Amino acid sequence: MVKIQNYINGKLIAPTDGQYMDNLNPATGEIYSQVPKSHASDVEDAVAAAQAAFPAWSALTNEERSNYLMRISKLIGENLEELALAESIDNGKPITLARTVDIPRSQSNFEFFAKFIKDWGKDEFEDMGKGMNTVHYSPLGVVGTISPWNLPLYLFTWKIAPALAAGNCVVAKPSEITPMTAFLLSRACIRAGLPEGVLNIVHGLGPKAGQAIIEHPRVKAISFTGGTSTGRQIAATAAPMFKKLSLELGGKNPVIIFDDCDFDDMMSTTLRSSFSNNGQICLCGSRIYVHRPIYEKFRDELVKRTQFIKVGDPLAEVTDLGAVVSENHLKKIQSYINLAEVEGGTVLCGGEQVSLKGDLSGGFFMRPAVIEGLSISCRTNQEEIFGPVVTITPFDSEEEALFLANETPYGLAATIWTKNINRAHRMAEHIQAGIVWINCWLLRDLRTPFGGIKQSGVGREGGWEAFRFFTEPKNVCVKYA
Repeated sequence: MVKIQNYINGKLIAPTDGQYMDNLNPATGEIYSQVPKSHASDVEDAVAAAQAAFPAWSALTNEERSNYLMRISKLIGENLEELALAESIDNGKPITLARTVDIPRSQSNFEFFAKFIKDWGKDEFEDMGKGMNTVHYSPLGVVGTISPWNLPLYLFTWKIAPALAAGNCVVAKPSEITPMTAFLLSRACIRAGLPEGVLNIVHGLGPKAGQAIIEHPRVKAISFTGGTSTGRQIAATAAPMFKKLSLELGGKNPVIIFDDCDFDDMMSTTLRSSFSNNGQICLCGSRIYVHRPIYEKFRDELVKRTQFIKVGDPLAEVTDLGAVVSENHLKKIQSYINLAEVEGGTVLCGGEQVSLKGDLSGGFFMRPAVIEGLSISCRTNQEEIFGPVVTITPFDSEEEALFLANETPYGLAATIWTKNINRAHRMAEHIQAGIVWINCWLLRDLRTPFGGIKQSGVGREGGWEAFRFFTEPKNVCVKYA
């Protein structure tokens, strides 16, 4: 039984009141670790440590901060197998996915921002011989980050790395459902010699530990990834305090498939974009719209391929889908399967819980589902399910496809499949989303802005956008003599 600890002021410590909560392995349904049930007092200690560390940390050169981040990146790479195993056990995802995506990307996040900060500096604008305007970017001070359970270390480091690189000190809360790799990152930071108080990791529940970070008067900014309803609550607290906010929220992403697409490439990618990580990625395509001339061909092929997906032991190399993250989440997903049938949809395959043998008999496994026959206005097509469930619908024209794609309160990502590049750009211009992929999915350049519109979020992450969020610009104007 692993007892996870908070990481405050450079040390691994127990929560101040000694309270812990159980952490379950989704593949077995059994308790395998305990997580601190931190409260406002723990957050207060973390903020105090961060505030004390800020003057020295922010005074370092970009190069010096970069070196610390590179050491952490190297340690993540050296411990890839340990971290991948921990991520798989904690989250239920296949270890092959953790090994090839989650942990390498976590390592890349530190490396990318460590290198990127070296080019970060001042902007200068000469005013027609009248004077010079110089824009300085100063770190905010103490910032708070709150990350979700679906890509635990991947998204945790995506926030922490740019905040630290820009010269801030951080109080971070990982999801209480998947805390293990954040705990292991604490150990890596100690080994890397990161100065005390620069990064503080407080484990606990959102209403207690998370809320204490959000409402703390010395925390200058909040970067949050998670559900839209939680983002709304965070904004209600932070906005009146005039904190900077970055909210990466839900998605109900459309996939638009025209009849002139590369069918084989589209099919293999759409299967991946539908069900990767059990559909527990905010960028997964959950609403699939197919040009009517190829609708039946697509439907039959998608159902056939979906039925061949292997659901099983996350630690087995041959497993395609492991367990969903928790029993409550499994029940939520299945409630939408039932709702879809009430709303007039037909479940073409999947949706049922999978019972495995032996140690996995208590796990939270389900078969991925494909549903057709639903209207755009139904709850199944309007609300984020965040599981291995897709709906499929035919369309007849570009105009109809655009209407269907945009007719939800979300606007995170979209995918278009067509060989007609003019059509692709026409569609991309009018789709209401922060990210549009054409003939691909999840092809990411970390320099580009990441985020959504409407109820999918506020602000952007990645590249220069991350540094702009974690800094305050100041213009200095000097008149020429």
